[in-house]
Amino acid sequence: MSGVMKRMGMLFRAKANKALDRAEDPRETLDYSYQKQLELLQKVRRGVADVATSRKRLELQLNQLQTQSTKLEDQGRKALALGREDLAREALSRRAALQQQVTDLETQHATLQGEEEKLTLAAQRLQAKVDAFRTKKETIKATYTAAQAQTRIGEAFSGISEEMGDVGLAIQRAEDKTAQLQARAGAIDELLASGALDDPSGMHKDDIQAELDRLSGGTDVELELQRMKAELAGGPGGGQQAIEGGGESQQSSSQSQQQPQDTPRFDKQ
Repeated sequence: MSGVMKRMGMLFRAKANKALDRAEDPRETLDYSYQKQLELLQKVRRGVADVATSRKRLELQLNQLQTQSTKLEDQGRKALALGREDLAREALSRRAALQQQVTDLETQHATLQGEEEKLTLAAQRLQAKVDAFRTKKETIKATYTAAQAQTRIGEAFSGISEEMGDVGLAIQRAEDKTAQLQARAGAIDELLASGALDDPSGMHKDDIQAELDRLSGGTDVELELQRMKAELAGGPGGGQQAIEGGGESQQSSSQSQQQPQDTPRFDKQ
C-alpha cells in the first residue's frame, strides 16, 4: 500500500510539473523576477535612507552637545574670573559629562556612517545588476516572442498546429461525407434504372418504355419537319393542300392496292 501511494504521489507530481511547464510563460517569469529585484532594490534604498536619517540625528545631537560644552567652558572661565572657583568647577564637571556623551555619539556616528557607505555601495551594485537584468530580460523576451511567432508560422504552413489540424480534420470529414453521399446517390440511380427499386413518384420508366418514347418522339419530329418543308414550298395554302393531296394520293394508292386488277376481255366475231 505504501508503494502504491508513493507511485501515485510521484505520478501526480509529474503530471502537475508537466501542466505547470506547459502553462509557464518565460516572459511572465522574467517580468516577475525583475519586479522582485526592484522591490529588493527599493528595500536597500530605504535602508540607506534610514541609516542616513539616524546619522543626521546624531550629527544634530553632537552639534547641540558641542554647543553646550562650549557654553559650559565659557561659564567656567567667567566664574574663575569672578573668583567663583566652585562655579567654575561645576561648569567644568558638566562639561566633562557632556564630553563623554559627545565621544559616545561620535563613535555611533562613525559606525552609522560606515554602514551608510556599505549600504550605498550595495545599492549601487544592485542597481547595476537590476539594469543589466532588465536589458537581458527584454532581449530574451524579444527573442522568445520572435521564436514563438516563427514556430506558429511554421506550424501553420506545415499543418501540424492544433488549429490547422482541426481544419484539416474538418475538411477530411466533409470530403468523406461528400464521397459517401455521391456513392449512395449513384447506387440508388443504378437500382432504379435496373428496376430493383420502385419509384414511388411514378416518374421513373424502365428501359423498354424509355426506348419506345424515344422512337415516338423521333417520328413526331420527322412529321413536323415534313410539314414545315411543305409550307415553305407551296406558299400559305400550299402546305395544307400538299398535306391533303399527300393524304389523298396515299389513300388512292392504298385502294388500288386493295382492288384486284381487271383482266382483258376479247369480243367474239
